[in-house]
Amino acid sequence: MSQRVAILISGSGSNMVALAQSMQGDHPGRPCLVLANDPAAGGLAKAEAMGIPTAVVDHRPYRGDRAGFEAELVRALAAAQPDLIALAGFMRVLTPDFVARYEGRMLNIHPSLLPKYKGLDTHARAIAAGDSEAGCTVHEVTAALDDGPILGQARVPILPGDTPETLAARVLPLEHRLYPLVLRRVLEGERSPIALL
Repeated sequence: MSQRVAILISGSGSNMVALAQSMQGDHPGRPCLVLANDPAAGGLAKAEAMGIPTAVVDHRPYRGDRAGFEAELVRALAAAQPDLIALAGFMRVLTPDFVARYEGRMLNIHPSLLPKYKGLDTHARAIAAGDSEAGCTVHEVTAALDDGPILGQARVPILPGDTPETLAARVLPLEHRLYPLVLRRVLEGERSPIALL
């Protein structure tokens, strides 16, 4: 029986599409929900076009009430009964209580070579530091931001004249390859880290 995967998004959902498209044929997972914290997230329409159920928990009415926001997230997720949660550009920091509820069952993709550059503006920070390469990381979500066990990484060289935008444009296709690969491995019970070459 297929394992159920809920995908959380905040924007265009390009990683969500890559994950959902990968879950076909003999894949051990199937998307059961795409959940956004912004009703204007472009990924919602893409999910609906792919026949995936969607839900929205708008974070804005919960300003200053993270527990209330997360209670609604839990309610929406409970209805979908996911075996695993994949954060795919979900731009909300989750509390330790929420993370503990799904411990060992939540993945995230981050646009840096962790443990470098946790948080935001990763490409600009890599360029400013004079790094020779950048990339992306899929990791297990733990209570500390962008800090869980690394499950996979992909690297690109930083080129002379790169801007955060040009670097991001080269990293994104690697995200679309790496995340589906790691998702499948995790669903098959394999959590040893891999490098995408």
